[in-house]
Amino acid sequence: MAIVKNEKITSRDVDFAQWYTDIVKQAHLAYYTSVKGCMVVEPYAFAIWENIKNVLDKMFKESGHENLYMPMFIPESLLNKEAEHVEGFAPEVAWVTHGGKNKLEERLCVRPTSETLFCDYYSNIVKSYRDLPKLYNQWCSVVRWEKTTRPFLRTREFLWQEGHTVHETAKEAEEETFKMMNVYKKLFEEYLAIPVITGKKTEKEKFAGAEYTLSLEAMMYDGVSLQSATSHYFGQKFSVPFDMKFVDRNNKWQYVYQTSWGCSTRIIGSLIMVHGDDNGLVLPPKIAPKQVVVISIRNDEKVLSAVQSISKALSDKGLRVCTDTSDKSAGFKFAEYEMKGLPVRIEIGPRDIENKQVVLVRRDNGQKYTVSIDEVDNKVCELLEDIQHCMYEKALKHTQERTYTCTTLDEVKNIMYSKPGFIKAMWCGDPECELKMKEIRGMKSRCIPFEEEHISDHCIVCGKKAKHMLYWGIQY
Repeated sequence: MAIVKNEKITSRDVDFAQWYTDIVKQAHLAYYTSVKGCMVVEPYAFAIWENIKNVLDKMFKESGHENLYMPMFIPESLLNKEAEHVEGFAPEVAWVTHGGKNKLEERLCVRPTSETLFCDYYSNIVKSYRDLPKLYNQWCSVVRWEKTTRPFLRTREFLWQEGHTVHETAKEAEEETFKMMNVYKKLFEEYLAIPVITGKKTEKEKFAGAEYTLSLEAMMYDGVSLQSATSHYFGQKFSVPFDMKFVDRNNKWQYVYQTSWGCSTRIIGSLIMVHGDDNGLVLPPKIAPKQVVVISIRNDEKVLSAVQSISKALSDKGLRVCTDTSDKSAGFKFAEYEMKGLPVRIEIGPRDIENKQVVLVRRDNGQKYTVSIDEVDNKVCELLEDIQHCMYEKALKHTQERTYTCTTLDEVKNIMYSKPGFIKAMWCGDPECELKMKEIRGMKSRCIPFEEEHISDHCIVCGKKAKHMLYWGIQY
């Protein structure tokens, strides 16, 4: 039976930005509100976020981290304690100036991030090396007054997690910084089926207040990069102004070493832009709210009984299953679940019952299988595993095809103005050369990869001796 094409979706190859907006609306992921720059995260998107949260939270706890919750308000005097940090966030800060009708004695910042709150907390509760490490994380929302907003990618309020830890030694803190970046890498590659590049940000692009920042970069379908998670090593840059001290093993006062790391609902944007197609979302099985939908073609007694029986067998296998026995047309149902990106669709009609079989359809490539009813549960499990693998391999191939090695600026320009992607090129370390690259379609350095290739001896911009190989790209 033919799929009813949703004509409300613009082709991604015609207008990628409009395609993205159409998917967000038609899949009921977000709804625009009367609060400018903010969105309603609709139930389906929130279910995706919950699955992401559950995966991450489990990994956090397995590595010894605990959840807590900080206030959403930060006194101005507290925010101002670390100058570099406050300067970096000042343009995006929202302020509370009144409580009811009364003007506050001190302005309160609505948290754009919670470093200062954690620092204030740690300065009071950490007294001895025996109190360390403190491995805390919080799930919350933050507010950043973005000028230009897009659902999930940039909104003035968004959901995220932020981990903040303090340690006895620099070595422990740096190990934490890299360990958490590997947690995010595992999430993206093993659960979201999104290949990523990890590495260190340049001095110019690091987080405000950090000694250095590690970044996870993913390429979207249109060749644009999305910074999807970060992990920061602070060293003692916050410890001194916030007086976070402890008595060490030699009975002497020392300052703690600190980290911070986080990711947000921006991940949902990456799922849309990496895997989605012109029929809607395509969700990897490990993160999809429902992995299988069982659809009745006609609602007679035998069909409905088979729907329930198959649904139960799949649920007993531990799969997330839903059924649709509504009186909507079969074509409408197929299109609806294609839009939602459910990995596997099972179709059952009277003729299927007679033949003791069902039709299985993969969302990732549309392939159909006719399977005996007795074999449905095992076949679906097999398909889900293959879909997860194939989605990753497809995204990896796309990333590899749009990753270019360049030695001249002319090469970079030709690529970025025709078929953009990641550019691998050598860099001398001078921020002025970064700014020069930015003149080409707003490109920025993405990261210095942990394993650098030697492309040439010279900086692609100025020709001087190169220090690093960088990934460059246009960013969301």
